[in-house]
Amino acid sequence: MSAKTSNAEFFERACRVLPGGVSSPVRAYRAVGGTPRIIARGEGAEVIDAEGRRYLDFVGSWGPLIGGHAPEEVVEAVCQAARRGSSFGAPCLAEVELAERVVEFYPGIEQVRFVSSGTEATMSAIRLARGATGRDLIVKFSGCYHGHADHLLVAAGSGLVTFGEPASAGVPRAFAELTRVLPLDDLQAVQELFEKEGQSIAAVILEPVPANNGLLVPAPGYLEGLRELTSRHGALLIFDEVITGFRVAPGGVAQRSGVTPDLVTFGKVIGGGLPVGAFAGPRRLMRHLAPDGPVYQAGTLSGNPLAMSAGLAALDLMAASNGWRQLEETGRQLDARLGPALAEAPFPITLVRLGSIFWLALGAESAPRSAEAIPERAADLFRPLFTGLLERGIMIAPSAYEVGFLSLAHRDEHFERLASATAEIFAAWPGTQPG
Repeated sequence: MSAKTSNAEFFERACRVLPGGVSSPVRAYRAVGGTPRIIARGEGAEVIDAEGRRYLDFVGSWGPLIGGHAPEEVVEAVCQAARRGSSFGAPCLAEVELAERVVEFYPGIEQVRFVSSGTEATMSAIRLARGATGRDLIVKFSGCYHGHADHLLVAAGSGLVTFGEPASAGVPRAFAELTRVLPLDDLQAVQELFEKEGQSIAAVILEPVPANNGLLVPAPGYLEGLRELTSRHGALLIFDEVITGFRVAPGGVAQRSGVTPDLVTFGKVIGGGLPVGAFAGPRRLMRHLAPDGPVYQAGTLSGNPLAMSAGLAALDLMAASNGWRQLEETGRQLDARLGPALAEAPFPITLVRLGSIFWLALGAESAPRSAEAIPERAADLFRPLFTGLLERGIMIAPSAYEVGFLSLAHRDEHFERLASATAEIFAAWPGTQPG
């Protein structure tokens, strides 16, 4: 194999023209070491790198590919749409059809505004919440990620409630100070904050099941408690379902939990693998958006016909194949195959799963419910596991805190392969050999 086609050669070229060699930081493998695999194409449950090597893929483009890589239905829909025109800067048929489908599936919403990314969706939903309530403060939770808008890129300090502190250079402190950060899994902290500043809080935003810093499934009653507190104090409840929306159920976590938010943000699955985002809510709130109201939001490529067509095809594929029920069964197959291998690990591991989303909580005796509950040694334990799987042709996210995704393309034999590779790695783990 020519060196010119190696992953290392391509990554060297990438580093000359892309900061860190990537277009999104975690892809650079800084947390795990080694050279990122440069992907040439994907097929079903596999990706193929620049050297022609195949990998069983559990990254799934970080969630959008619920049908696997390049499903025929989505590819054909995109090809047909491209022949009709890639962008119009005007309303298009597929935009209306996808909005109708989203409203049909998700509880409590009547209107949708399409954008081009999850970050744009959450940023716009918060602007709408402030405009609709006339209030300025936003509440978020440590361990929840809502994109890289300035007012959401904040980190918690010590204590039960903190003023937002910028988590990135370039974020003005004044922006971050309008955000309050609370710990997850602590309704008392939310109640105390509302008692103190409730009249100034426009919205509480959270991933109803956080999936960007582990998979942090909330305790029973937690979402219901947030719903009650926000309603009582006149604040809006925003569910960030960019990851979970249309993946864990047709109506996302709202359907699974029975808790209906005021506003919700989407991405990933509704684009079928193309760039897309959306925010949605009842007409009484969405009427505040321009051109009907004073809250401005716009985008040249919003409602892009290629992305709309791909999203429609992805949702149609799921509906036609009873895909959500199929993925629940696929998840149970993962549990059955991988569970015994994890039980033989030389340290505690908890397999956390919600439908087709899963996470290995390394070093944890039980499923963490907050970022602070994740063991500090998780990253150190993860590196050799990640490397061992990659060497055996299995790709998971290059971070101990990122989740994995299943698709309609995954089969029981894929989980057998994952379990076998995991068992091999643990059998050779440093300090486990007899001596």
